[in-house]
Amino acid sequence: MSRNPFIPLRLYLARRLTPARTFILGFIFVILLGTVLLYLPSSSSQGQLSLIDALFTSTSAMCITGLAVIDIGKDLSLCGQTVTLFLMQVGGLGITTFSVLFLGMMGFGVSVKSRDIVQSTFIHTPGVDFFHILKSVLFYTVIIEATGTALLFLCFFGDAEIGSVLWRAFYHAVSAFNNCGYSIFSDSLMSYRDHLGVNIIITLLIIIGGIGFVVIHEVVDHVKGRKKRLSIHTKIVIITTFVLIAAGTILIYALERNHLMKDLTVLSRFLVAFFQSVTARTCGFNTVDVGTLTNDSILIIIILMFIGASPGSTGGGVKTTSGAILFLLIWNRLKGSEHVNVFNRTIPQETVTKTISIIFASAFSIVLITSVLLLTQSSALPPDRSRHFFLEYLFEAVSAFGTVGLSMGVTPQMNVTQKIATILLMFAGRVGPLTLALALTLASRKKSIAYAEETVMVG
Repeated sequence: MSRNPFIPLRLYLARRLTPARTFILGFIFVILLGTVLLYLPSSSSQGQLSLIDALFTSTSAMCITGLAVIDIGKDLSLCGQTVTLFLMQVGGLGITTFSVLFLGMMGFGVSVKSRDIVQSTFIHTPGVDFFHILKSVLFYTVIIEATGTALLFLCFFGDAEIGSVLWRAFYHAVSAFNNCGYSIFSDSLMSYRDHLGVNIIITLLIIIGGIGFVVIHEVVDHVKGRKKRLSIHTKIVIITTFVLIAAGTILIYALERNHLMKDLTVLSRFLVAFFQSVTARTCGFNTVDVGTLTNDSILIIIILMFIGASPGSTGGGVKTTSGAILFLLIWNRLKGSEHVNVFNRTIPQETVTKTISIIFASAFSIVLITSVLLLTQSSALPPDRSRHFFLEYLFEAVSAFGTVGLSMGVTPQMNVTQKIATILLMFAGRVGPLTLALALTLASRKKSIAYAEETVMVG
């Protein structure tokens, strides 16, 4: 009986292709595919894109970041815009989500690696039927994006021909729900700054897409009476999301009412402040020129971008739960408690350690890429202008890592080296926290060696 020559290769790949590596390779493959498609002449409407711009646009769409070095509406044809739409959808829900879901629906088996990835991405409690969750993810996505498209169609109706209006509504609904922020309008949504309907619909899509599918599923079950008690995860996500949006709205309103918004009505001021607070957390739409905001408002937006959306959502950042757990850790320590307690429950030490690791790794990545952007800027700039770029590059780096997409206007002016650095940061911002969390989760299942303790002075 002859031996199958592919068995050693399969065993080698099984050992080497960890869940984290599988996840990363899947993202890289789709990004490269998107780059090739965007590089084709048929994807451009005003001359073929350069290879670096095609790669940047593909990465930004796939990582649902929204940073752009081109004008999506003018520089891309309908074919090119469709490619970015596909990348946003796949990047928002995840390659593994689609593959696991469709394989399961077709009756094929699902590998343990795929289960690990999906478990770490969408499910916070072991033992939950993840196939049921994944089917719910697809169902909610279709319903929410279809509803958003219909409502935006009514808002955009009359601005152009019906076919064009329908495309604009669909594109922005998908972009908002997946927290990408790509717009086919040259000024993003600045033309709709005072439009109550557009502001409410877009912000609702961003919020729903950013709270996570498990939270949506739990809340729906709770409303229908199928689930009596919400999990600690869902409670933390809802409360933290509300606090961040409310605090951001109040602070931006207070800081800009006598500056950027001094000539606006009270309703327009509230809409501007609320929209920027919501979109800053993980989506790159804007209704005002971000570069004209005060430094105080920029700081608030940077903090919101760094925290980002919630786990298992279409958004990025270190996640709302990470910010909440860090706050709870400090609060419990100040009260003298050795444990992180909330709602009469104790957060596992493993989760606390994972949270601290993710936050500090994320901060280090931002500092590193900001340094690269500063060191590779044009040396011909005057000293005062070079110093001004520090804030803009820091803002751009946090926006890239948090997969937000807001920009102070320097992205289109970046050189090739800076674009590559930003591409790496966008990629790290999308897959980094996920894979780091997964790696820490899997590593925690293994036994670790403990040596004799010795104290180190701190503080």
